[in-house]
Amino acid sequence: MQSDRTALRDAAAVLDDAGLRASIAVRDLRSGRGIAMGADEPYPLASVVKLPLALAILQRFARGDLDPAQPVHLTDEERTPGLTGLCRFGHPATVAVEDLLYLAVCASDDTAADALFALCPPREVTDALRDLDITDITVRHSIRELHRTLASRLSPEEMPQALTLAIQASTAGKGHLIPQLDVTSANSGTVRALVQLLEAIWRSPHLSGVKTPLRRLLGMNLMRQRLAPDLESDDAAWHSKTGTFLHLRHEVGVLEHSDGGVFAIAVLSESSVPAQRQPAAEQALGLAAKLLHDRVRAAGSA
Repeated sequence: MQSDRTALRDAAAVLDDAGLRASIAVRDLRSGRGIAMGADEPYPLASVVKLPLALAILQRFARGDLDPAQPVHLTDEERTPGLTGLCRFGHPATVAVEDLLYLAVCASDDTAADALFALCPPREVTDALRDLDITDITVRHSIRELHRTLASRLSPEEMPQALTLAIQASTAGKGHLIPQLDVTSANSGTVRALVQLLEAIWRSPHLSGVKTPLRRLLGMNLMRQRLAPDLESDDAAWHSKTGTFLHLRHEVGVLEHSDGGVFAIAVLSESSVPAQRQPAAEQALGLAAKLLHDRVRAAGSA
């Protein structure tokens, strides 16, 4: 049988060949057994931050201090730059809070996420994490701040250079010229903490009121080009949230097998290749995560 060391070595080789630096953690939620590389290394979270945001919003629904049907009116001024959903709308729109939650989690709609942050500020999201004893995920700013910082440093003609800036401007201590890519001022987290959050969502009795709707939202995630091709099948359902910004490529989720196996998986990565479209990087992340998942699953059945 393959050892933990062999699985970690093979995964690291796959990532290195694709020009990726990544942290990956896999935990069997039945036995608690896990395996990880770079478990405590912090990364800027990009859209993965919508997972704790969704948790905090659903907790407010459960407490009865936020109405899921409450309408939110969004104008042009409230539109965050982005590729999906309300970010692409050409006219003002009115959307219920619960539908904003669907758009933010399942379509990774940045405008919807920022509308939710207006109702549940970053500090409140972080407090919800601390209540679960999760200390290595911190939410500090809205999604709009990512774009605002870049726009302040680069003219429209220079935006293609943003990828190169993101790759080259980091420091050995995880600082960065772009504040929202500096883990001391960005929304940040580690794969160990994200697996802890996923385990709490799936297992904690204190979150029983939010588990079902959040699991449903993660199961409807439309962004399935990264880890899903290597993990899901007719016998395994993948519930996840992705995060992508400049050179960052992330995905975290839970894989449920029809035989009862349940595995929390978190992948956070940075690419050293200054290209926006990198199918080889997406494939490498999926393969590396599968190598570690297969090792944990095999060890559990030995």
